[in-house]
Amino acid sequence: MVKLAHMIESDGSVAAWPIYRRLLRRTRPYLYLLILASIGMVLEAGATAGFASLLRPIIDSGFDASATGFARMLPWLMVAIFVVRGIGNLVAEYCMAGAARSVICDLRRQVFSTYLLLPASYFDQQSTGQLISRLTYNIEQIAEASTNALTIAVKDSLYVVFLIGVMFVQSVQLTLAVLLIGPFIAVIVVTISRRFRRVSRRIQDTMGDVSHRTGEVVAGHREVKIYGGQEQEAEIFDVINRRNRRQHLKLVATKSTSTSIIQLMAGLALAGIVYLATRDIMQEDITAGEFTTFITAMLGILPSLKRLTNVQALIQRGVAAADTVFAVLDRQVEQDSGTLEKSNVEGRVEFRDVELRYADTAPAVLRDIRFVMEPGSVTALVGRSGSGKTSLANLLARFYDPTAGTILLDGEPASSYRLDNYRRHIAFVGQSVVLFADSVRNNIAYGALNQSSDEAVAEAARQAHAMEFIEALPDGMNTRLGEGGVQLSGGQRQRIAIARALLKDAAVLILDEATSALDNESERAIKKALERAMHNRSTLVIAHRLSTIENADQVLVLDRGRIVERGCHADLLKAGGSYAALYQMQFSDTTS
Repeated sequence: MVKLAHMIESDGSVAAWPIYRRLLRRTRPYLYLLILASIGMVLEAGATAGFASLLRPIIDSGFDASATGFARMLPWLMVAIFVVRGIGNLVAEYCMAGAARSVICDLRRQVFSTYLLLPASYFDQQSTGQLISRLTYNIEQIAEASTNALTIAVKDSLYVVFLIGVMFVQSVQLTLAVLLIGPFIAVIVVTISRRFRRVSRRIQDTMGDVSHRTGEVVAGHREVKIYGGQEQEAEIFDVINRRNRRQHLKLVATKSTSTSIIQLMAGLALAGIVYLATRDIMQEDITAGEFTTFITAMLGILPSLKRLTNVQALIQRGVAAADTVFAVLDRQVEQDSGTLEKSNVEGRVEFRDVELRYADTAPAVLRDIRFVMEPGSVTALVGRSGSGKTSLANLLARFYDPTAGTILLDGEPASSYRLDNYRRHIAFVGQSVVLFADSVRNNIAYGALNQSSDEAVAEAARQAHAMEFIEALPDGMNTRLGEGGVQLSGGQRQRIAIARALLKDAAVLILDEATSALDNESERAIKKALERAMHNRSTLVIAHRLSTIENADQVLVLDRGRIVERGCHADLLKAGGSYAALYQMQFSDTTS
């Protein structure tokens, strides 16, 4: 706790240095590039200081006969200085950018890989826009801090050091007088840095809001248009956009204020130096050449000080961005403590006194869940919205782990299996079909199924009654689908998903109203395909239309997270309880 306290600023933000240090550790594989960049920066800064040093002999000696040798060498010295300066600049910028972009590439890959491993609960708590913003905008801010900002910080710091060295050579007294403003500049930089980091964090949050709202409107453009939501969405976006604008202006105002203050202080110091140098006591100790070289070096420092002040905005923006990115990398991924692996399972599933809470203090969404799914049997879940059907299916897929109780697969606790091995035995088809911007074939043979033969993929598509429209597509199985498969109808997308599940040939099948988007003719065909697919599989069906589960081996009626009735369709109708009431309600709706 003490260590953590040292990492927290008084305003609640994370201290910059631990984040810097963590970023620096990621540069170790590219240390050779940083060394080359440093050499280039030293060459460039040294050449600049060397050029300033040439002024003293020119002014003090002029071009008289005694200095003709130097005068003849002067053009060549200037050319050499600028060649060295140019080479140093090229090496420094290219190598620094190479190291920084490599670190960013690594970070982006690791964040994306972490997204793939994070538990479902994380995505339930985060907006899509914020997640995308961290992977794109925030990491790009780190890139800017790692390339432009870091290059400026190191290069201009070297400029300052070398030029101060030139000033010391000319006059120790005047240089010490200039350095008196150093502590004041340091206080300003530290104070401004904290504000930069706070404002930068707000900018990144508002950029996430912009991404999130844009994604929602693009995905729901049909609803926006049909319900006349354009004006409402424009107003909401305008509020978010203006908030982002205000934060950017705060950043600019802070940066401009700090630059102006530092330039004023530097101007006062310059005026003071001129005043001292014009006093009789100083005129005896400094020549015209020394004074000119001193002033030139000091004037050369001023642009560097300005850039160093401005670079704080970039660096602090990068620190704030790195803070959010590291927060993702530090998240605990899905727990996978199991060691058991099975190449095949029979598919016997048992829920023993299972309870689920989404948070420790939240009410239980499932309680006292007890039932068995035998291989080859069909278990249907029914109940009103919010009764816990989807939560139960999520437990079976191990998107969540039960708060209490045990789920067993073939007599072994689900938690004892390796997570990837456990899910290898489960296929899923939901109402919201997820298709990727890829070919039809690759959408059916997705992920671990990608090695399936073309014949197996085609057979799965035939069983799902999808070949009839796939063959009509321009390139058949090789036709590339747009994002989400937008050019396909809802029924066609669902048949692609069913074909994917059939191809997996898993022992456990989860169907979340898998025929809801199909017309009557397609539904009858799909039912036959699913009946074949269900053979020798434990099938869990989340049913909204009760007419689709009349042949289920058992029906579980959920209400407020509990199983209130169980039995087959006919027995539950005879019992005249909750199931019969739901059935009667739907029957009345369809006949009215």
